[in-house]
Amino acid sequence: MVNMVIDKKTIRLLILEDSENEAERIVSLFRNSGHATRAHRIASLDDLNDALKNIWDLCIAADNSEQLDPLTCLQAIHKMARDIPFIQLCQDESSDTLTDALQMGAQDAVPQGEDERLVLVAKRELNNLEERRARRAAEVALRETEKRCQLLLESSVDAIAYVHDGMHIYANSAYLQLFGYVDPDEMEGMPMIDLIASSDQSHFKDFLKHYRSEDGNADLTCSGITASAQQFQANMTFSPAQYDGEPCVQVVIRVTNDNAELEEKLREISSQDLVTGLYNRQHFLEILDSAAERAINVGQQASVAYIKVDHYTALQTELGLAGIDLLLTDLANLLRQNLSPAAQIARFSDDAFSVLTPNSTAEALEPELRALMKKVEAQLFDINGRTAQTTLTIGVAALSEKTSKAAEVLKRAHDCADQITSGNALKVHNPADDLAAAANRGDIVALVQQALENNSFKLLFQPIISLRGDQDELYEVLLRLINPQGEEVPPAEFINAAISAGLAEKIDRWVLLNSIKLLTEHRNKGNQTRFFIHLSSASLCDPSLLPWLSVALKASRLPADSIILQIRETDAVAYLKQTKQLTEGLRALHCQIALGQFGCTINPFNTLKHLDVDFVKVDGSFTKELSSAESQEALKDMLAALHAQAKHSIVPFVESASVLSVLWQAGVNYIQGHYLQGPSQAMTYDFSSNDS
Repeated sequence: MVNMVIDKKTIRLLILEDSENEAERIVSLFRNSGHATRAHRIASLDDLNDALKNIWDLCIAADNSEQLDPLTCLQAIHKMARDIPFIQLCQDESSDTLTDALQMGAQDAVPQGEDERLVLVAKRELNNLEERRARRAAEVALRETEKRCQLLLESSVDAIAYVHDGMHIYANSAYLQLFGYVDPDEMEGMPMIDLIASSDQSHFKDFLKHYRSEDGNADLTCSGITASAQQFQANMTFSPAQYDGEPCVQVVIRVTNDNAELEEKLREISSQDLVTGLYNRQHFLEILDSAAERAINVGQQASVAYIKVDHYTALQTELGLAGIDLLLTDLANLLRQNLSPAAQIARFSDDAFSVLTPNSTAEALEPELRALMKKVEAQLFDINGRTAQTTLTIGVAALSEKTSKAAEVLKRAHDCADQITSGNALKVHNPADDLAAAANRGDIVALVQQALENNSFKLLFQPIISLRGDQDELYEVLLRLINPQGEEVPPAEFINAAISAGLAEKIDRWVLLNSIKLLTEHRNKGNQTRFFIHLSSASLCDPSLLPWLSVALKASRLPADSIILQIRETDAVAYLKQTKQLTEGLRALHCQIALGQFGCTINPFNTLKHLDVDFVKVDGSFTKELSSAESQEALKDMLAALHAQAKHSIVPFVESASVLSVLWQAGVNYIQGHYLQGPSQAMTYDFSSNDS
C-alpha cells in the first residue's frame, strides 16, 4: 500500500488501458492512497473527445493500446488546449524510452508496475496542476482588482502618484489638482523633483537615493511647488508598489493642516492595545501580511513567535481584572526590553503575545527568546502590593519566500506553543514535522478507507443518565478505528484526517446505518433505548442525507424519535443556514436533535435562536473547571437559561462523585462520564438502578 494522501479533492482520472482489470487496479492505487477517485477508461478517439468536454485532473496511458495510440491521445488533449497532466507507463525501463516519452510531451514516464513511483509522480503533477489553476484564478482576480483599484485611485481624495526612477508614470486627479495641472499627459514622464521647492530638492534627492522597496513605508515632509509657483508643505508617504506589472513607488501626499497631528494620533491609537501599549491583533496581522509580501517579492525572511502566558486563568482569578492588566503591562515592558529593537510586538489575545522579527530565522531567534523566558521566570511581579509569578510558553516559526499565506506561519507558531503541555518551554517549528504529519495522515486515511471498504469500524456505547429520575435509556454512539497493531487510533486524529480527505460523509452514513441496525435489534428485545448519533460538518451540507435517512428508518421500521442526531455547536455556527434546513427536515421526520460542545462560541445562545433542538450537551471544559465557584455559577446560569427555553441539558465528562452534587444543585437533566460507565461494546447499563 502506498501511504500517501494525494489531494483533499476527488481525483478525476482518465485511463488509456485495454485491460479493464488493470485500469481498475490503477484506480485502486489512488483510492488506497486515501482519496475518492472518479475515473473514465478511454475506449476510442471519439470517446476521448467526448470525455474532454468535462474537467479531468490526470491522464495515465499504458505503453500501447489497441483502442488508441498514446501519442494520438496526448495530441487530442493538446488540440483541445486542455491542461491535463499526462503520465506515460512504459514496459521498457531504459532511459531512452523514458526520454522519448518526455519528448513526446508527457509530463513524466513511469515503468510499468512501479506503483509507488506512479503515485508519487501523480501527486507531484496534481500539485503542479493545482498551482497552475490557482495562478490562473489569481490572474483573473488580479485583473479585476486592478480595475477596481484604478477606479478607487481616480475617485480618491488623497493625492496619489506612481513613480519609477524618479519619473511620474501615473497621477490621479487629486494629485494633478494639488499641483495645479489639468492634463494627465503633462504629468506623465515629468521628474518628481520638478514638483519640489528648490530649497528641499537636495534633501529629496538624498531620500530617494537611499529609499529601498524592502524598507516598506517611509515618510518625508518637504515643500511642494505648484504649476503657478506657489509653495505648500506636504507630508509624503512612499511605499513599494506595482503599476502595469512594473515595480515602482507609490507616493501619497497629504497637505499639512491643523488636523494632521490629531489624525496621526488616531491612527496610532487604532493600532494599539489599550492595556499594554503594544500593537493590537488587527495591526499585527497587517504587519504579518506585509512581511509575507516582502518575503515573496524580495526574499526577506522573518520569524514569528507566539508567546502564551502560563497559568493565565488562575492568575486572573487571583489578581482580578485590574491586577491581570498590570501584570500584562509589566510583561509587555519585559518583551520590549529583552527582544530585538527590530521586533514588532503585539498583544494577540487575552493570554498571548505575538512577535514578528524581520531578517531573522527561527533558530537565530531561539537564544533571545530563551533568555526572555528565564527573565520572566525569575521575575517577582508586584501587583498592588501582592507578588505574582508566571512563566511563558513559546512557539516559533519561520516566514520565507515559500510562505504564500502569513496566517499559516502564525498557525505553525501557535500549534508549537499548544503542543507544549507543561509550560515554561519553547518549541521551534520544524518543516520536517509537516512532512511526517502528512505521511501519518496518509496512513490514517488509508486505514479509514480500508475500514469503510471492509466494514471494520467499531461502535461503542456510553450511557447518558438522568439526574431527575427519568428512566430514559439513552446511549451515545462512539466510533473507533483499530490499526493493524490492534491499537485504537485517537478519534480526533482519524476523524480530522477523514474530514480533510473528504470521507466524513461516508463515515456518517456507515455509523447511521450500523447504529440503526443495532438499535432495531436491541429494541426488538423489549428495550426502549434511544441513540445519540454524531453528524460531521460534511453531512450538514449534504442535501441527500434526509431522503437517505428517511428510507433507512422506514426500512428498519424504527421509530424516528429513537435516534437523536447530534451536531457540534462550532459546525452549526459555521454552516448555520444548512444546519437550520437540516434540523427542520429532521423535525419533519420526527427525529430529535442535540447540539453538542455547547458554550464555546462568543454568543452560544444566538445559535439557539435559529435552531430548534431538543437536547443541549455543554462542552466538557465546563465540567473540568467545576473546582472554582465562578465556573459553577457560570454553569448554573447557562443551565438555567437552557431550561428556560425548554432544552434538556446534558453534562459530559463526569469523572468523580464530587462533581455529582454540584451538577445536581445546578439542575442539570442528564449526565455522562466514566464515573458512571465508560464506552462499551455492550449496552448493559441498568438504567432502573439509577436512584438519583
